[in-house]
Amino acid sequence: MAKNKHIYIIGAGPGGLATGILLSKSGVDITILERSNTVGGRTSSISENGFKFDLGPTFFLYPQALEKIFQSVGLNLMDEIEMERLDPQYRIIFKSGGHIDATNDIKLMSDQIKNFAPEDANGFSKFMDENREKLVKMEPCLTNPFLNIFSLISPRLLKLLPMVKPNQSLDTYLKRFFKDPRIRLAFSFQSKYLGMSPFVCPSLFSILSFIEYEYGIYHPTGGCNEITKVMARIAKENGVEIKLNEPVEEILFDKNKATGVRTNKGNYRADAIVMNADFARAAKTLIPNRKRKRWTDQKISNKNFSCSTFMLYLGIEGLYDVPHHNIYISEDYQSNLEDIERRHVLSKLPSFYVQNACVTDPSLAPKGNSTLYVLVPVSHEHENIDWTANTSSYRNLIIQELEKVGFTNLKNRIIYEKIITPANWSNQYNIHLGATFNLSHNLKQMLYLRPRNRFEDCEGIYLVGGGTHPGSGLPVIFESAGITSKLIAEDIILN
Repeated sequence: MAKNKHIYIIGAGPGGLATGILLSKSGVDITILERSNTVGGRTSSISENGFKFDLGPTFFLYPQALEKIFQSVGLNLMDEIEMERLDPQYRIIFKSGGHIDATNDIKLMSDQIKNFAPEDANGFSKFMDENREKLVKMEPCLTNPFLNIFSLISPRLLKLLPMVKPNQSLDTYLKRFFKDPRIRLAFSFQSKYLGMSPFVCPSLFSILSFIEYEYGIYHPTGGCNEITKVMARIAKENGVEIKLNEPVEEILFDKNKATGVRTNKGNYRADAIVMNADFARAAKTLIPNRKRKRWTDQKISNKNFSCSTFMLYLGIEGLYDVPHHNIYISEDYQSNLEDIERRHVLSKLPSFYVQNACVTDPSLAPKGNSTLYVLVPVSHEHENIDWTANTSSYRNLIIQELEKVGFTNLKNRIIYEKIITPANWSNQYNIHLGATFNLSHNLKQMLYLRPRNRFEDCEGIYLVGGGTHPGSGLPVIFESAGITSKLIAEDIILN
């Protein structure tokens, strides 16, 4: 058992907290350094005037990933966090007409699909059967590190290639099950979780919608931010120290080996450092460019980054009779995506997501009121868009669109309002380009081509979170914590 060793984790987001919990029984000292006055990172909350909103993620799915972390310290997830499985899990509204209330009830879901495209009715069960097998075969790829090119030619991965069809887009793959493009969008909009279009997103990510239908979507009482609050409590109860309001300003080195960190309150010696901060921003600000060969400033600037989000957090009078989660898909979805990813302009007819959480959880607003969380996928920061000049007009456009799809008289019912733009994500939340889903998940930026869990440019630095393998999204971030924790155990704790 290791003695007198100290591991510092930069950032108390879900990945940093999960890593702290997983290492808490290892016999080393663990300290998490957080720049903010609260834990959670993007999985924290906004609370004002009695209204409470998740800052970022609102979908909690595949609880099995977090359950493994809780079990590592002898706890049961469902005993620690109150949550409700949603049914319908969300409503998909097509602006061209009609909607689907997504449910894991095979017959009910198939009947809804039949209303749009009779020939696609049997596609749902076939999709589920094939992707159930795909997830089982992919599981080792999500739970093991890819540290060099030889990881890509392992027998395990080579056997997987015929099923995952890496060069095929998600939309093309779904044509095997659904001829109607609206139905394909209902099973591929989840690619936006990765900040990508379904027309370019690799087909292996069909497992995202499968996981939703197979394992459900949950609402933790109080919002997803309650998950990170509970994780912080559990980490502390197991000996992890969490220091808030202490931003790391520099990683200290002896040649190319990280030996500690400098914060606004002093220097700390470290046997290992885990970066849970936004990868591109943290690498460029905490590690000198000369020490980064594979991830220099220039190489980072040449990488593809995800889209960003334009956010409206609205406290409103009364309650709208619509489901908890609502996805509105533009009539010209493909053009909307090109505005975001290729043209880098603001769409005049955008797609968007609305969470009407108080239909499930009235505790999020004062009595008689409710909250609306509105997320609009937009370009990451780009010279084509000046958010100082465009924020007000774009806000008004989104309010108008909301009123057209059932949120009647919304502008007169708003009691509280907060806006976050890509510029805010960048400047206030330290996210490179405001790209809220981190590096894109194209084939050139996946597996060992992504920043590695054992950071390849500097000895003693490890990565966790959406910027490393396996990628972004809460369940996947929890898996990254498992991978990174095992590497630290091998390299630091057992030596």
